[in-house]
Amino acid sequence: MKYIQLLILIPFIGFLGFLPWANRIEPYILGMPFLLFWLVLWMVLSPMLLVIVYKLDPDNREGETE
Repeated sequence: MKYIQLLILIPFIGFLGFLPWANRIEPYILGMPFLLFWLVLWMVLSPMLLVIVYKLDPDNREGETE
C-alpha cells in the first residue's frame, strides 16, 4: 500500500474516531448542533481528500496525456 493512500483513513477517523468527542449539542455552528455540523463537515471533506489521493497517486498518472 502506498503512503499516499493512507490519506483515505482520515475521513474514517474523522467520522468514527472523534465521534465521542463531537457528540454534543452546543456550540451551534451555522445554526446546526455541533454533532450535525461535524458530520456534514466530514461529508464535504471526504470527497476532497479522495480527489487529492487520486491526483497524487502515481498509478493514475500513467494514462494521462500531456
